[in-house]
Amino acid sequence: MPGPLQYFIWFSCTLLEVAVLVCAYRRQAIRQYFLLNLYISCEVIASVVRFEILHHYGLLSLNYAYFYYYSDALLTILLFLALSSLYSQVFGELNAGRYVQFGALFLLSATALFSFAVVQQSSAKLLSHFVFELSQNLYFVGLVLTYILWAAILKLRETRTRLIQIVLSLGIYFSLYAANYALRNLYPSMESVFQSLNPLIGCFLPFAWAYAFWRIPDDARLEPSRLAVIR
Repeated sequence: MPGPLQYFIWFSCTLLEVAVLVCAYRRQAIRQYFLLNLYISCEVIASVVRFEILHHYGLLSLNYAYFYYYSDALLTILLFLALSSLYSQVFGELNAGRYVQFGALFLLSATALFSFAVVQQSSAKLLSHFVFELSQNLYFVGLVLTYILWAAILKLRETRTRLIQIVLSLGIYFSLYAANYALRNLYPSMESVFQSLNPLIGCFLPFAWAYAFWRIPDDARLEPSRLAVIR
């Protein structure tokens, strides 16, 4: 069973996720960032269900392991779709929303096929390893897409401060998770150490998004000169 510190991080992260929804509601940003809020809502639900399964069956049970990895894969797909919605916002004035949606679905399908091809020859538990491989690959794809989006923000001189904050925090989040996955593969003997960092990394995104919704008004704009400095 997790220790007091692990429980504290877990509950703190869940409270931060609830704070995102509360702040988004109070700032009337639920519809504007619908997929982001949908992802956070599902994170809260998954956290509660994981705790119930952990309490009844234990950390090392197959029930907890299966639910954890399957729910993680679904949540990663939702986060990937939330990222595509940010593309739609950045390119909204160019009427490129339909192309963004098509591209997101194409990349999601291609990543799923690649993940399936990787595991189909090497694992007896095909489905279980597939969802793990899919989550891992989507984090790397999300990392690349987030930095491409950031380059587009700089190129188009996007000045919406809240949107910039959300994209930057998403880039840091994907970078941390991608680095964690890479280190776990490079140093399998230290997998338990890197895996223990996942809950801490998971707290970063809801904290950054809660701050963005609560402290940054929707009409706040970043001066182009400051955006050039960030670049």
